[in-house]
Amino acid sequence: MSLMRCSFCSSTAFYLRRHEGVRLCRRCFRRSIEGKVRATISKYKMFRPRDHIAVAVSGGKDSLTLLSILSKLKSRFPMSKITAVTIDEGIESYREEAVSLARDLAGSLQVEHEVFSFKDLFHTSLDEIVKRQGKLTPCSYCGVLRRRALEKAARILGADRVATGHNLDDEVQTALLNILHGGVERLIRSSPVLADQERRFIPRVKPLCEIYESEVALYAYVTGLEFQQTPCPYRSRALRGEIRDILNELEQKHPGLKYTAYSSKAMLSSLLSIRKAELHPCRVCGESTGNDICEACRILKENSEIECLLREA
Repeated sequence: MSLMRCSFCSSTAFYLRRHEGVRLCRRCFRRSIEGKVRATISKYKMFRPRDHIAVAVSGGKDSLTLLSILSKLKSRFPMSKITAVTIDEGIESYREEAVSLARDLAGSLQVEHEVFSFKDLFHTSLDEIVKRQGKLTPCSYCGVLRRRALEKAARILGADRVATGHNLDDEVQTALLNILHGGVERLIRSSPVLADQERRFIPRVKPLCEIYESEVALYAYVTGLEFQQTPCPYRSRALRGEIRDILNELEQKHPGLKYTAYSSKAMLSSLLSIRKAELHPCRVCGESTGNDICEACRILKENSEIECLLREA
């Protein structure tokens, strides 16, 4: 039985990229992922040569892969700066491992690492919010407050860009969720680069947005990245989990379907961009929002009111 050979260098292949019909050895696979990230950054003009980039590092495979690749690319832009930022939501017996993994990788890459907690920024933790409120899923609270925490952290650090590890699977799942929940205009906010000409918030970019989740995981394995595999205790299957399973099943039967869906989402997002929602400062915190009070302030306001009621009881 003959060994499968790499389509590019004839070395022994270890991976078949079915949606492209190519076989890859470890070295060519690693180079292909790094090349895709470079191409994505260039395609969407994500960074400028002197940018200070705050990289959101949660300790998972996506964020650690992003930090690793961006640190390699930084050598081409010596005037740029990278700071790894970890948000500690305050989830007991869970976040400690992630913070440790993020700190270790940042240290090995000689990248500055900063930790910001919900407790420091919002005077409460996710555990406390979930215990007091519980109207929404924990993921709903966390998503809103994590985005706000990253924005606050980036401002404190003086960063010009916030880079997150969202991959292609994340983008397609979110697009379908927005459509199914009737939030079609939210597709605009899921673009690879989210910026505001009036600079009311720090631009957010997603350099891994055109890379399959499975390939991000494989890259982490090939390069020896140690990442947190323990699932968040609040993780809910809910609708996103079902969509993920359906997409994986369809991709198995029809290689390339996820990428086609991503391309369609990007096209639809571009068409919808002409109807961007009017943004104005939140009445409470001054951050940009389409409502009178932003979602983060609404959650924190409700949490504060509930805390007062508990004290009076």
